[in-house]
Amino acid sequence: MADVTDKNRKTTTAESIANTFEWMITAFVLAFVFRAFVLEAFRIPTGSMADTLMGDHFRIRCAQCGYNYQYNFNPYIQENQNYHAAAGNDLYRPIPSPRCPSCGYYEKSEMVVPKSNGDRILVFKCLYQFVEPKRWDVIVFKNPTGPEINYIKRLIGKPGETVEIIDGDIYINGKLQRKPPKVQQELWMPVYNNNFQPIQPMEGRFNEHAWRQPFTNDNNSEWKNDSSKPTEFTLKSDSAKINTLFYDTSKGNDFHATYAYDDPRMYKYLPFCSDLMMKFYARRGEKQGNVGISFTKYQTLYNGRFDPTGLMVIEKVDSEGKTVELAKKQISPIDKDKEFLVQFSDADHLLVLNIDNQTLTFDLGTGKDDAGPRLNNIEPKASVFASGSLTIANVELYKDICYTSYKFDSKEAMRGGEGNPFTLNKDEYFAMGDNSPDSADSRMWDIEGIGNNGLSYRMGVVPRDYLVGKAFFVYWPGGFRAGNFQFALIPNVGRMRFIYGGL
Repeated sequence: MADVTDKNRKTTTAESIANTFEWMITAFVLAFVFRAFVLEAFRIPTGSMADTLMGDHFRIRCAQCGYNYQYNFNPYIQENQNYHAAAGNDLYRPIPSPRCPSCGYYEKSEMVVPKSNGDRILVFKCLYQFVEPKRWDVIVFKNPTGPEINYIKRLIGKPGETVEIIDGDIYINGKLQRKPPKVQQELWMPVYNNNFQPIQPMEGRFNEHAWRQPFTNDNNSEWKNDSSKPTEFTLKSDSAKINTLFYDTSKGNDFHATYAYDDPRMYKYLPFCSDLMMKFYARRGEKQGNVGISFTKYQTLYNGRFDPTGLMVIEKVDSEGKTVELAKKQISPIDKDKEFLVQFSDADHLLVLNIDNQTLTFDLGTGKDDAGPRLNNIEPKASVFASGSLTIANVELYKDICYTSYKFDSKEAMRGGEGNPFTLNKDEYFAMGDNSPDSADSRMWDIEGIGNNGLSYRMGVVPRDYLVGKAFFVYWPGGFRAGNFQFALIPNVGRMRFIYGGL
């Protein structure tokens, strides 16, 4: 009887082991199929999609104002400049010295920082087998000029469309294409944030001069900026007197289409960006008056203002000084001493005024000249205006992404650039990186795409056959190192995020 029991036990054990192996093989096959056809993880290799997605990069905190930003790790330069800390971690000197996107400080050449790895993302691989790709989607595709390599860019043009980049904006078939709100929010780039103040303002490395507050009184304005409260501006004036505080680009960062991520030596070749956004929090005192924000685009001044009665107004002042009311909206007046948001933006020919989370918009139109005659060599202007008694704080100024259409240091339009529109045929897509000045994409590929069986694809297009999938989530941003450990095993949880695309 014992022999029979032992024999049964051995048979049961063997069957259990066989079942375990069967389940393991099944799980492996399912995982392989899932990875091959449904969902796959990719690592971002370069900075062509920065700041949306980072390749290998440096995380930098400005030594003067403390502003956090990312700077490109260029292996062709950095690998020969490797420095080892006493603890054994790899440290590098960012070369050339990066510039703070807020205060304009150029870091010192002796600064050394660790490298952070590129973002790791999740990609839906089979999505485009069932639905058409949408404009503004972040797509993964086989590089047409080297199909063994995966590229990641933003989809700009679709089959049958004509693409043209005009003054930093995307035009399809002659009409401006606006970015979806969540994409637009991701693509604002800092010009100045008054919450970050330099600790040694007299050091002459702020855009090659000593730092000075870039928001400056205009004419006889009565704005004050107390050194004991440097992040606030206060006003005590007559309720009928308009006082202007303008942003002076000779003191702060200017409005060129620069990226903190990129080599500062290229900045002088970049065009002006005329799409801006400013926001701050305001608190009225005893004397109630107007408060608002102004931008210029080409030769037109646009105001977004809010008066004591609760009236929101968007208006323009033309080159001859004539004021025209464009839109208005009545909301509830805001009580004295209550803090409220004031935000105004001009992007993609759309003016948006936000007061205490109440929104007023005005559409300038989607034609090339609907915002007035285009004068790309004129730098825009930004200012705050108000009357009565008021305190404003948390002042932040941003510029929109500006897609570049010309080759550096020349007036030769790239493919799809202004004056050189590009029409897509059936099953052809046009892709560009968010880091437009430093992205090899459809604008500049200079050889034909390589196809199967001796076929080739037109220069500048992503063929439908080479679409891999849609990027949708950053699951492992460049991580942190634990102590002296060589690898970054702690995820940067605060940077985990969805990747927004077309609606």
